[in-house]
Amino acid sequence: MSPAHWDITASLPPSSIMDITAFSTLAEGLDHPEGVASGPDGTVYAGGEAGQIYRIGNSGAVEQVGSTGGFILGLCLDAQFNVYACDNASQSVKKMTSDGHVSTYSSGTPSRPMQTPNYPVFDASGRLYVSDSGEWDKQNGCVFRIEPDGSTDVLTEAINVFPNGLALHPTGSHLYVIVSQLPGVVRISLDDTGTPGQVETVIELPRNVPDGLAFDADHNLYISCYSPDIIYRLTPGGDLDVLVSDWSRVTLASPTNLAFCGKDRKTLVVGSLCRWHLSSAQMDVAGAPLHFPVL
Repeated sequence: MSPAHWDITASLPPSSIMDITAFSTLAEGLDHPEGVASGPDGTVYAGGEAGQIYRIGNSGAVEQVGSTGGFILGLCLDAQFNVYACDNASQSVKKMTSDGHVSTYSSGTPSRPMQTPNYPVFDASGRLYVSDSGEWDKQNGCVFRIEPDGSTDVLTEAINVFPNGLALHPTGSHLYVIVSQLPGVVRISLDDTGTPGQVETVIELPRNVPDGLAFDADHNLYISCYSPDIIYRLTPGGDLDVLVSDWSRVTLASPTNLAFCGKDRKTLVVGSLCRWHLSSAQMDVAGAPLHFPVL
């Protein structure tokens, strides 16, 4: 009997727009950073699995701002450089000031406390949208809406199959949501008051576990995956490309969250949950402007 011949190319990702060598290590010595975010001046912030909040200098120097004592997933900032971090251990969104003082910004509602707060994003009015992934395979997630005064309600329970990363469309018209167990991306329309409308499927990604989202200024949507180690780019016209992939899991290792950083917002920074560093690459198109409210 002749030996079996396996078509190993069938399991390889399609060719990518960028080679993995375009990405390099931005900072090392972090504690399995899942969350990564840009400050209002483009400074890089990241979280750690023991509650650390890190600030990354231009040279890649790592400074620990403070710690919540929990497990940091996604994070974002306001205009005063306060960090709003999804703390999985305390099941709440923590607010950390620039000098490291920690308080609880929201833990959900009395009737629906947060289970797995995963990712936060501000809109132009200072509302904070937070995905609560719930439990894997349980379909019990939701998306919370936190008003600038801290009052919290449930934006929608229609997105419940492990909602994860969030991104507002640059026009503010829709909130885009990773649904890790769809798997894929959905979006929900928002009016000027933050009232939700119809939920639509944007794209499905079979055999992937998508995690993070970010828009660029041309309205391309970047989708980072916990598994496999791939970042996709979805154009406004619906064309899906592999931006970059890393079969070796060295430069990218479970690239969970990503953010456009730097003063010109052209540095794409990627977390690696399964390692101890942040990777980055220079992009031709800047990231879409984010909202840094004064609260």
